[in-house]
Amino acid sequence: MINKINVIEITQPIGTFYVGKIASKDLLKVTTVNRRMDVADGIQRDLSKIRVKEIAAYCEDPDATFPTPIILSVNTSESEKITVDECNNFYFEFDGEKRFAEILDGQHRVDGIRENPKADFELLVVIMFDLTQEEKAYIFSTINSNQAKVDKSLIYDLFELNESRSPYKTCHDLARILNSNPQSPFFNRLKMLGKKTSENESLSQGTFVTYLLPLISRNPKDDTIKLKKGWQLKHDSYIPFRNMFIEDRDELILKVLINYFDAVKSVFKDEWNDPNNYILSKTTGFGALIKALKTFYDYGIQQKTLTYDFFKDQFSQSKKTLLELNLELTSKDFPSNEHQQTELSKIFTKHIIDK
Repeated sequence: MINKINVIEITQPIGTFYVGKIASKDLLKVTTVNRRMDVADGIQRDLSKIRVKEIAAYCEDPDATFPTPIILSVNTSESEKITVDECNNFYFEFDGEKRFAEILDGQHRVDGIRENPKADFELLVVIMFDLTQEEKAYIFSTINSNQAKVDKSLIYDLFELNESRSPYKTCHDLARILNSNPQSPFFNRLKMLGKKTSENESLSQGTFVTYLLPLISRNPKDDTIKLKKGWQLKHDSYIPFRNMFIEDRDELILKVLINYFDAVKSVFKDEWNDPNNYILSKTTGFGALIKALKTFYDYGIQQKTLTYDFFKDQFSQSKKTLLELNLELTSKDFPSNEHQQTELSKIFTKHIIDK
């Protein structure tokens, strides 16, 4: 069956190509991918199944959008061609039952949509005709080598503009409040938008939010979609701040964080205030403290207290453990890596675990 869509003709130095829109169900029928590992002259990277699943889940978002085009390479034939009417309108005619279009960019979006049977989108496409393999490789490499990665701090900061609740927005709001409140242990300590503006800033906003998110949600993207749809989130007592978040009690999360890190700042005063010589207020130390928080939190719930004094008593015990092990909170004893964060978190909580 021959289909027909309106297109716009675009001329650039590489040549002439066409831009149009197509229903996702139609695009799925006519596209193919030539991956380098499968085909000798293929130009595509391997498919990431994780990325495909993420996109399939994203299709459930009430605000889901795919505004960037899928780039297709098409060889001119009797059934796949550009036509022009008397008013100089351009059309792309194609066989809707034949796989004739090679995806140069957008394979994960296409497979993610394919993975979700409920997905139904109009998609923007760029159609390029009769490309050589060299031209295909050039287009693919140009697109994927010139993309600048967006700093996570900026991404999280943009959640401030969202009107609906989400784990991301809550974590951003907590970061912003803790950084701006003179009474906070994080006052002027976070690199908001990922850019350092003073010597005191030893932790990026992106790092703060990334580490805090698991204390609220196992799957923040899924929670965000469910909240947009008005669905009720499931409680989970294993995640310290989960129930507070669901009950819209972000102020309680803030209070616990202030009590917790105020205690750290009090017990480890020199280490917290000197990021040039100690790792406690940098990524390694912060990561370890966040990993340890669940153990402290669970023990506090058991003791029916999450006060500053409770946390101060616990970290006083942690300090004794470090002294007994002859360890200092420096990069020499705790190099910057995930393993060292875990090891340090175990040292912080050893007196509780050993009980």
